[in-house]
Parts: sequence; structure tokens; C-alpha cells
Amino acid sequence: MPFSLAQPCEYREDIKKSRFLTLAAPITSAAEAQAFIERHSDLAATHNCWAWKVGQQYRFSDDGEPSGTAGRPILAAIEGQDCDQVVVLVIRWYGGIQLGTGGLARAYGGGASKCLQAGERVELVSRVQCACHCLFAELPILKARLSELETVLEGEQYDADGATLQLAIPEARLPDLQKTLGDITRGRSILQRL
Repeated sequence: MPFSLAQPCEYREDIKKSRFLTLAAPITSAAEAQAFIERHSDLAATHNCWAWKVGQQYRFSDDGEPSGTAGRPILAAIEGQDCDQVVVLVIRWYGGIQLGTGGLARAYGGGASKCLQAGERVELVSRVQCACHCLFAELPILKARLSELETVLEGEQYDADGATLQLAIPEARLPDLQKTLGDITRGRSILQRL
């Protein structure tokens, strides 16, 4: 099961007089990732190397470091920590001592890995979208039961009799929600997958 971060986090490390600052944050899109990188990059630093991953999409940059020594190790750290929907930016201020390609890969990948390990992680749950209709009298009862079924209320549209609810639920909990809905509405309302 993949994880994301609950909130942004950072990790600092000095390696042979070079300073490394690693920043990581949860994201939901490529645009969010690029905005985070632009907002937090330090133009006075020697290198601003980064990687991000959202589902099957990913990108990375070595920002002037030798090819394959920064961006790819950062992405490998993201995948190695079983993370998704995260961006990691590693800022380096050069200290005058060459680290070599292996040393650079260890510094960038290691910093990213330590930052992700230190951050508060949340499990990413794949949810299916569905909808149902409830009468006004049934709404409060159903809404009270949604959290115990790990269901997120994404929207509701009212009509003369009640409301149509748009829900997102883990696939495994779908039968439980259908049974609960049937019990509350006495079989009148059924769950429709969207």
C-alpha cells in the first residue's frame, strides 16, 4: 500500500563541507509539484535537484550535477519508501570538496530517504466513486455511519424528498456500505457506482 506525507517535512545534512537541505511535501498533481519546486528553490544555492511522483507520472532533475547522480537517486528514494503523491527537493550549497558520482548519489538519495522516513506518513487508499439517494429523515443516520465505513462525502444535491450523495469508498468496504444503506432506507435506495 503506497504512502504520502501528511504535511511538508525537511532534513538537513553536511557532507564534506557541502550543505544539503531536503524538503518534501504531499502533492496531488504535476502542477503542484512544479509550483513547490519553484517556490522553494534557492537561486543562491549551487544545485536545486528534485523528483516527484504522482501515480504513474514522475519527473526528476539533476540541475547541473553529473547525469544520474541526483534526480534519479531522489526518485529511487521516493519509490524505495513506497511513497506516491510526493515531491522532494534537495538543495546543495557546494563546500569545495568533490564527492564523486557515488558520493553524490548517496548524498542526494540518502537525504531524500531520511527526509521521507522522518515525515509523518499517511496511507493512500484507492477509493471508488458512487452515489445514492436518501430521504431527509435518513440523511443524518447515513452521514453518521460514513466515517466508520471509511467513506468520504464528496458532494450532495438536494431535491424535494431528500438528497443524492456523492461518495468515495475503499472498494473492499462497498458491500458494507450497500448493506448499511439498505438497512437505513429499508431497501428503497441502492448504491450506484459512478
